[in-house]
Amino acid sequence: MRDLATMHNRAKGQRPLNSRVPGPAEPAKRTRSLRLGPLRQEARRSVYFARRATGDAGHADLPTTTRRGGVCIHLGDALNLYSRWPAPTVIISDGPYGLGSYPGDPPTCDGLVEFYEPHVRAWSEHALPSTTLWFWNSELGWATVHPLLVRYGWEYRSCHIWDKGKAHVAGNANSRTLRKFPVVTEVCVQYVRKVRLRAPGAEQPLPVREWLRYEWKRAGLPLYLANRACGVANAASRKYLTADHLWYFPPGDAFERLSAYANEHGRPEGRPYFAVEGRVPTAEEWERMRAKFNCLFGVTNVWRHPPVNGAERIRFQGRPVHLNQKPLKLMELCISASSDPGDVVWEPFGGTCTAAIASLKLGRRCYSAEIIPAFYIIAARRLREYNVGRGD
Repeated sequence: MRDLATMHNRAKGQRPLNSRVPGPAEPAKRTRSLRLGPLRQEARRSVYFARRATGDAGHADLPTTTRRGGVCIHLGDALNLYSRWPAPTVIISDGPYGLGSYPGDPPTCDGLVEFYEPHVRAWSEHALPSTTLWFWNSELGWATVHPLLVRYGWEYRSCHIWDKGKAHVAGNANSRTLRKFPVVTEVCVQYVRKVRLRAPGAEQPLPVREWLRYEWKRAGLPLYLANRACGVANAASRKYLTADHLWYFPPGDAFERLSAYANEHGRPEGRPYFAVEGRVPTAEEWERMRAKFNCLFGVTNVWRHPPVNGAERIRFQGRPVHLNQKPLKLMELCISASSDPGDVVWEPFGGTCTAAIASLKLGRRCYSAEIIPAFYIIAARRLREYNVGRGD
């Protein structure tokens, strides 16, 4: 199983974790250490402590899947698993940042697009119209990958700032040598699917807003009759069929009224109107044409929460075993805001699989993948031993 991490690192142009630098052992080792930089040195240490914490992570008989309830953690590359997983309502991406902060993370943002493209392509192929993507990264890492996400049909919704507080850099920032203010933030960016629907006579699939207006006009009905269909004074034509930026997604009952009126009073030769794949959706089916969102009271796009510490932090001999462990509270926030109990969550870059733990706690089904055996063992143990009632 150790070969999984070896192949992963080779694919990213890095040496296998257990290989040695050619030439004189000690001088070469010191030179390599200087080139790695602090983050990458610490990344290698984190894998070392992870392996120490789990014993020998290279056993050939290591189980490659751990399950509990509706949560499943896999040892392996998510690219080989997406086609086997149920379609997601939520995707939580906490992958490479381009900081060299763990094995497989490119040392700069230059390699991020190449890394993420096959994943983003798979997300787009398997996602539902109701899928929300939460993309964790550094500010520059996100800016680098954003055009790729847009190209594959992901629509930006909001950028959330995780403010870790000044304590995050206390004692680790030398103001005499720094040429920028200390960084205490990461971003978690919310994307939704840009849904397009086919309409008879249209040259290409249309965005939902244009499709609604197109179908109403195809029925040969003047716009003002949409108000009569919905039983309102002027809100239907002004909100649901407008061509400008003030457009509103019609709720299920309004869509049913619009489609029923068009199919009863519209041109007979053009029926059915507002059909998707030959059939008019029900109100419930129509609601699933956009991403879910549960607006939680008191929550803004700035998340002030300290880095993981105390009992939640997974350690071995006093050292964190994973540098990028996310707070459970923030993963719960993402999942609860964009899904309902029983929905499917994907966690392609598991690490310590915090999204899997949050899903277990919230009653969601989750499918996680982790490619490094040592981290997989830690995540699997965490899943097995997590006390849902106590939250630890």
